[in-house]
Amino acid sequence: MYDVRQHPEGAWGGIDMRLRRGACSATTAPRTTDGTSRRRRRSATALLAAGALAMPCLAGCGSDDEVSKPLAAQDILPAGRDLVAEGGTLKWAVDAVPQTLNTFQADADTGTSRIAQAVLPSLFRLDAGGRPVPNPAFLESAKVIETEPRQVVLYKLNQQAVWSDGREIGAADFLAQWRALSGKNSAYWTARNAGYDRIEKIERGASDLQVRVTFSRPYADWKSLFSPLYPKDVMGAPDAFNDGARRKLKVTAGPFTLDKVDTARKDVVLTRNPRWWGRPAKLSQIVLHAVPRDKRAEALADGSVDLADIEPADAERIGLAARNTVNPLQGAGRTSVKKLRAWALAHGFDRDRAKAGQKKLRTAIATYLDEQQALRDFEVRKSLEPSYTQLALNGSEGPLADERVRRAVARALDRKELAKLVLTPLGLPAVPVGSHLALSGQPAYADNSSAIGGQDTKEAEALLADAGWVPGGPIKEQQQKKKGQKAAGPQSDKSHKGGRGDKSDGGRDGQYIVGEDNQNNQNSQNNENSDSSDNNDDNKSGGRGDGGDRHLAQQGEHGGAPGAYAPKGTAAPGAPPTAPLAKDGKPLLLRFVLPSGSGSRTLYSVAERISAMLERVGIRTTITKVPDESYFKDHIASGDYDLSLYSWPSSAFPATDDRPVYAKPVPAADGSVNVEQNYTRVGTDQVDQLFDQAAATLDEGEAVSLIRRADSRIWAAAGSIPLYQRPQLVGARRNLVNAGAFGFQTPVYEDMGFLKKGAKASASPKN
Repeated sequence: MYDVRQHPEGAWGGIDMRLRRGACSATTAPRTTDGTSRRRRRSATALLAAGALAMPCLAGCGSDDEVSKPLAAQDILPAGRDLVAEGGTLKWAVDAVPQTLNTFQADADTGTSRIAQAVLPSLFRLDAGGRPVPNPAFLESAKVIETEPRQVVLYKLNQQAVWSDGREIGAADFLAQWRALSGKNSAYWTARNAGYDRIEKIERGASDLQVRVTFSRPYADWKSLFSPLYPKDVMGAPDAFNDGARRKLKVTAGPFTLDKVDTARKDVVLTRNPRWWGRPAKLSQIVLHAVPRDKRAEALADGSVDLADIEPADAERIGLAARNTVNPLQGAGRTSVKKLRAWALAHGFDRDRAKAGQKKLRTAIATYLDEQQALRDFEVRKSLEPSYTQLALNGSEGPLADERVRRAVARALDRKELAKLVLTPLGLPAVPVGSHLALSGQPAYADNSSAIGGQDTKEAEALLADAGWVPGGPIKEQQQKKKGQKAAGPQSDKSHKGGRGDKSDGGRDGQYIVGEDNQNNQNSQNNENSDSSDNNDDNKSGGRGDGGDRHLAQQGEHGGAPGAYAPKGTAAPGAPPTAPLAKDGKPLLLRFVLPSGSGSRTLYSVAERISAMLERVGIRTTITKVPDESYFKDHIASGDYDLSLYSWPSSAFPATDDRPVYAKPVPAADGSVNVEQNYTRVGTDQVDQLFDQAAATLDEGEAVSLIRRADSRIWAAAGSIPLYQRPQLVGARRNLVNAGAFGFQTPVYEDMGFLKKGAKASASPKN
């Protein structure tokens, strides 16, 4: 859920807000699937200017009786515990050693949540359909026992549940966590308090194993609370909460305990908990090892990790390894450097590595082949993440402040084509996401996209004309790109950071205009690609010529991994573009901001395709690539963009977690506008009211209906357009079971392990 996960994420074409709603990361963000509330407070300010929002098809746009299914099953190589060997160490890749072990702090990340799942109580966790279910290791039962005059929830705890110091888990821990997260004591540096601020009191029940929680007002998402549950030692004092739990947890309660955080080795070591009362963990240790996304294949090959989220190019490598990669260094005679370079480019080498001298190139290829041999011990497990990539439209100012222009953008998009672009080459279901607030398989899911309508060029053009944008007019022509200039690359230090809608001369690093004279641009590319024999060789081999990323996107080849981001040979949409549109002498030109990291290739391909779709209706775009580390903070959160791509996680508790994402921005005391996590700056009072009603009803059917109605209104406002569910590719050692692409489900840490010698697990599901 920059999960907006504050780390460049990788290949899926979007910043992912997976960690929690409001905690953003560029390109991939970390993910959590423990069923806890995902709200993280992160406010940004911006001027807001938005028109009234039309609301067609708002009553349902989908039957309340619809029951959806997950589009892809989890892929974890399931095996019974009797087939799993005792002991062993699982080395699991994470993006970084967590800065904090307190999931309620602002800088918590995926690693933080993964540790909490393994070493702390979670009263509820998510099943394969993304639904919260009681965790029997900690709960005998939990239910609402009173609704009048107050809602009261009674928790009956597992009588064996104890902390690692031997103390029973009980009301004192619940009480301390409520007081720390209620928002009433500013000494606690908490990033979220949703739900805890509705609690009126917490009491011991009829016995030490019962906890009564009384709410001051009804709260539908009460199951989101106390997962994870920290001991009173952490929650009982601000100092312990703020600093004490950042690098160590003295007291835990889970199948594993926290052994050590080794920043030098970039490891977090979890050890089997001898006091664990549930099914004993099969593994002796889990080591979370920090590995950059672009180094995951090498880490798998050299044994540094056994399990890692990977990018499509790495998945391609593992697939090639299973098919015995041809060795170009063998055979009679000496292979020419030209053929070696062609081979290297076709197998994912970047251009600089492929252009090395013959000796260095032969050494690099030999290393690659050794790694391929090691990768034969691994397989790719794939599913769809509980998150989706969206096109965000900044409605605070400029052309997109007009609802008609935003709706025109939405009507210009072929979302099925965009889903196919990303998912079909990976063998995953290419179905566009139809909801902002749930994914297929979750109770609240319904395809409400009819609230805005499907792809319709004529309707898009009509909306633009109604908004005053018409062909022709005194538009200053953009200077044509000169031979040798980059089409797109990392943004230079001198590139403009403000100025949405600014024109580009096409010569600035990281920025160029889409919608210029395409024939001239293509001719320029063709000329550049013929400048040298090296470039010709590279292009013939599927490599990267000087034509730039736009040419690559059209060819579907990035970094020598054909088909990883678009089907090989797929061209950008070829419909003739509409004449550029103008209003009051100004062109309709939108600034499309993207991260520039190596993990953003899919993102870039999607943006290119979107730009071509918009060009058909006369909307031109300027694509600007910015450093990953500044993408969210300096652009998305601050409102310095017109169009952008990033991902949000799907929550089991949308009434709570999604409200700040779509809340109507409101004036702050200093005269600015508080947007909470609504980075598109588009919201309505009606959406806010529907969220509030859904959070306050204890009737699950009514809550689902209210969430679907809110989603219809969010579609109609056209501040963001869901595109596709994010792919989840995991490289896993072949004999590792009950681990991999988990989908919606919370991992069951005690069941993970390695197969006994000679044992065979169930075949992984095929999508």
